[in-house]
Amino acid sequence: MSEESSTKPHPSLAASGGSSLAELERRLETERKKLRLVQDIASAVSSSLDLDRLLALIMEKVRELMEADRATLFLVSEDGTELWSKVFDGGASQEIRLTVGEGIAGWVASSGEMVNIADAYNDDRFQPAVDLRSGYTTKSTLCVAMRDTTGEITGVMQLLNKQDGPFTAEDEELLSALSGQAAVSIENAKLYHSVVAKNVALLEAQDKLQARTNELNVLYEIEREMAEALDLESLLHRLLHRAMSVIESGAGSIVLREAEGSGPTMLRFRTTAGAGASKLRQKTIDLQTGIIGWSTRNREPVFSNSPAEDERHTKIFAEMLGVSVQNIICAPLIEGEEALGAIELRDKCVGGDYSEGDLRMLTLIAGQASRAIQVHKSKQELAEQNQLAGIGQMVAGVLHDLKTPMTIISGYAQLMAQLDDAEKREAYVEEILLQFDLLNGMTREVLAFARGESTVLIRKVYMHRYMEQIAEQIRYAFKDRNIKLEVQEDYDGVAFFDQQSLLRLVHNLARNAADAMRGKPGIFRIVARVEEGVLCFDFMDNGPGIPAELEGRLFELFASATEGGTGLGLAICKKIVEDHEGTIHYESKAGEGTTFFVRLPLEPVSKSTD
Repeated sequence: MSEESSTKPHPSLAASGGSSLAELERRLETERKKLRLVQDIASAVSSSLDLDRLLALIMEKVRELMEADRATLFLVSEDGTELWSKVFDGGASQEIRLTVGEGIAGWVASSGEMVNIADAYNDDRFQPAVDLRSGYTTKSTLCVAMRDTTGEITGVMQLLNKQDGPFTAEDEELLSALSGQAAVSIENAKLYHSVVAKNVALLEAQDKLQARTNELNVLYEIEREMAEALDLESLLHRLLHRAMSVIESGAGSIVLREAEGSGPTMLRFRTTAGAGASKLRQKTIDLQTGIIGWSTRNREPVFSNSPAEDERHTKIFAEMLGVSVQNIICAPLIEGEEALGAIELRDKCVGGDYSEGDLRMLTLIAGQASRAIQVHKSKQELAEQNQLAGIGQMVAGVLHDLKTPMTIISGYAQLMAQLDDAEKREAYVEEILLQFDLLNGMTREVLAFARGESTVLIRKVYMHRYMEQIAEQIRYAFKDRNIKLEVQEDYDGVAFFDQQSLLRLVHNLARNAADAMRGKPGIFRIVARVEEGVLCFDFMDNGPGIPAELEGRLFELFASATEGGTGLGLAICKKIVEDHEGTIHYESKAGEGTTFFVRLPLEPVSKSTD
């Protein structure tokens, strides 16, 4: 054998070596492809939290990696009783639902064991019904359970019909590893979506809480407006401006139903604000006019962001007022089954539109406004009733107080009829005229008291003469009442006060003392003196004293200690003293009597002086 021939490779060996190399290169490329697919799966697992997209991508890569005809991923239901196909790849997307334990996938979900069979139709666990429905023929199958981090089975991965023969042990290992990755990805995605859902729920709860807080703030502000409003017009004005502020509107009106004689019920604009306000105020419209009329008539809230195209909107009326309405929102003021009227807002600020949220807020405000109007009407009706009752009480008081001067006038008239002495008759006439002055003053004081006015007329008074006058009149007042009058005059100089008003005070205190004694013998004592520049009057009786239930409120209007009393006398006494810039108080002891202390400035006070 030559040297040349000994160095050449045998042709059969060369062919064999080339074939092995090609096979190695093919297998290397296959492994590289598998590596790329595994990297793709790992990248998908770590980058996506969209569960549907994630699972679809995983199954697509798994099918390609495992060289299978079809790949299906089943998830276990929340109650653990069913499997349902979440992802299909390589075939029609027909949903499959199985009971855990049913079919190969169900058996794997129940047992947790892997299944790798070359011919599905030879396995008793296989159910051909799916093939029959789809027309597909299942041959080889590889199925593995998916477990979460706690070991619980959450799903099943199933591969059908490997392209180059049955699935291998290598395929089993690879699919087991991939199923673990997929299970973790599903768990993470579910956790993420759970957190997102909770965050969304939390944000929604925060929004609802903020909305409720805003509503409560509005209600609080409305309650404050109600408390501060002095009359209905002020109340409506405050409510309208509060609504415009809350719902950010440029104009608004409140209308109330009003019957005009025997004619139809109209809506009167009781308060307005914004464009056209002065032209609208106190105008009336019928219930068929405009969106505000529609809302009142139908007792429904409404808004329109295109009033020009809304048939309920009265365009002519708006043009007459010279206003261009951008949008309108309106809510009725409901009282029982009737609508009192409505509140309307116009022209949402910054060119915006009214929303359902605005409508809910205005309806809330309208409800409070309705209640406020009803409360105000009830208060007004009660005040009118009290005023009528007060007038009745005062009339009764005047009639009661008239007895004293009328008794004196009657007595002097009888004396005049028995006398021929012209000088004495003239003196009696003067006394009668004085009583008429007292009657006139009494009437003026009661009316002034009802109006809260002061009619004090300060004059110079000579105390000696004035005390004689008081003594004479009170003796006539006590005629036939078995009461002894005692007068102690410790000051006979000059003082300044309203004689008629003070005389009324003395009559009231004397009459109260006599009424308290209830016909029993008693003493009424009057003391007049000056202490440190103050004119002092003490009015003492030895009656039963002030009842305990009247302590602290004796000078209140209509507080009376005697049956049939009007309760006006001491209230009027207090006002007379206060009009003189003086003071009045009392001391009383049960069974021993009562003393009223009246203190007046000796010098003229800042009243009309004569």
